[in-house]
Amino acid sequence: MTDNRNIILAIVLSMVVLFGWQFFVAKPQLDRAQQAQELAAQQAQQDAALATPTTTSDGAVVPAATGAPTYTDRATAIAATQRIQINTADLEGSINLTGARLDDLELKLYRETVDPESPIITLLTPAGVAHAYYIEEGWIPANSANVAVPDNNSVWTLDGANSTLTEATPVTLKFDNGAGLIFRRTFAVDAHYLFTVTQSVENTGAGDVALFPYARVVRHDTPKVQNFFIQHEGPTGVLGSNNLVTRKYSDMQKDQMIDLPATSGWLGFTDKYWATAVLAKPGAPLNARFSWSNPTGTRDVYQSSYVETTPVVVAAGATVTNESYIFAGAKEEAVLSTYQQQYGFDRIDLMIDWGWFHFLTWPMFKLLTFLNGIIGNFGLAILAVTIIIKAIFFPLASRSYASMAAMRRVQPEMKSIQERFKEDRPAQQQAMMELYRKEKINPLSGCWPILIQIPVFFSLYTVIFISLEMRHAPFFGWIQDLAAPDPTNIFTLFGLIPWDPTMAPFVGSFLHLGVWPVIMGITMWVQMKLNPPPPDPTQAMIFNWMPVIFTFMLGTFPAGLVIYWAWNNTLSVTQQWFIMKRHGAEVNLFGNIIDSFKRKPKPAETTKS
Repeated sequence: MTDNRNIILAIVLSMVVLFGWQFFVAKPQLDRAQQAQELAAQQAQQDAALATPTTTSDGAVVPAATGAPTYTDRATAIAATQRIQINTADLEGSINLTGARLDDLELKLYRETVDPESPIITLLTPAGVAHAYYIEEGWIPANSANVAVPDNNSVWTLDGANSTLTEATPVTLKFDNGAGLIFRRTFAVDAHYLFTVTQSVENTGAGDVALFPYARVVRHDTPKVQNFFIQHEGPTGVLGSNNLVTRKYSDMQKDQMIDLPATSGWLGFTDKYWATAVLAKPGAPLNARFSWSNPTGTRDVYQSSYVETTPVVVAAGATVTNESYIFAGAKEEAVLSTYQQQYGFDRIDLMIDWGWFHFLTWPMFKLLTFLNGIIGNFGLAILAVTIIIKAIFFPLASRSYASMAAMRRVQPEMKSIQERFKEDRPAQQQAMMELYRKEKINPLSGCWPILIQIPVFFSLYTVIFISLEMRHAPFFGWIQDLAAPDPTNIFTLFGLIPWDPTMAPFVGSFLHLGVWPVIMGITMWVQMKLNPPPPDPTQAMIFNWMPVIFTFMLGTFPAGLVIYWAWNNTLSVTQQWFIMKRHGAEVNLFGNIIDSFKRKPKPAETTKS
């Protein structure tokens, strides 16, 4: 009897474990897998909706992924649809009532060139014209239910008296699907570039409805990018454990679709100075996707999109809301940092690509902006930063130049060693090392000032190249944009000759040489003349040509960087002069400069007896 009870108990416990596993573990996993498959399929349907050409009632062809006919220009596309105006201190544009999408946005504070009369920056453009660029949010029915949700062709109406979106006045749009569901979409905007989108669904029908919120940024045609290694331009996002995800446009054309399920965060597109992104509530679970298509063979369509994985269930007679965000604007570091702190967005500051040397680049940016706040000029801030860096590394530079001075003093002994051990290289090297130890000389110490300058140069270059704050920042005289090359050119006699030498075949890229690159080249040449030329003819030739090569190399670099290098060379010359003089080394700078212009005597010819 006892054995039977044990057998029965074992069977019962086994059944409890089996059914418990099935109910509490296996079934939820299966449900989540099925839900993920449904979301992926529904997201693919949304992508396909943008990739399928249609025709209007009058027979006009609607291009793939536009939802609107083709227009001749941006202004015509905007005028062809009903809109809600946007007017804030930083933004102007409109919301398209067709699709309730954000597709017309300009940045008031930024212009295309340094000319104050040039057009302001256009960020978003309606579908139907070249380089369309827009953002939309919406709903996807759960479980493939036959629920009529608004799409990119649905025409919304204004709900309320306010017809202009400002910082103080949100606007609400309304769409009735005629089948018991009323959709509302409220747009609010802050003083800068963040839109808060509150979507609500009112269920006046008899049954419950489950919907998934989605959001996407759509970009037509491949934009022109600088494609420079220190900065990413293209699809980007910070997606939970995937961390920062970046893709080039060319990569998207190869991959076509990149899914990042079961994540959180934000995604969109970044340009050099501007960016767009759709952001769910911080921590909200979502499936993210970067995709590319070219359904007509003539127009690339890129998308950064997400679908929230937790459905919104709207009971009969109830109303449910969902809140999300849109960033569309300039990549101002202070603004992005504020959003990250205020809203808890995951690393939204990474919209600015500080590069691999973030630990150097970001402090350099902070120091420059701090000094600019005091001095009032980024060019002078660069000069001040150079002095600060020189002061920080002065002890190391002092030891380096002192070692160079000591080497200058022992040059007679070094030449004597070379003569005594001319035929015995190992003995010569050993004698040299003994001399270095005796005089406490480090023969490699002269490299330190150059090695220190490399990371500083790179971090400053990155800041000048990528930071919006440096764009169109003036210096003095003809330098009105520190982030652009020196606009003067010696090959046009500074504008007196009306031609563009950079258009010359093969060598045109080397024929832009402004005043500041020439100044930089001269200061570099003077710095090299602090030391006598090396005895080896090959080394001497390399040292003589190096300033010329660097002058042409930096001709197209940002003017702020060239100014930094010229100023750094000038300080280095002064610093090296005084340190070496203090240590008793002869510094014949002017003699070396004069000697470089003297004609070298030809070697004496030997005559045969």
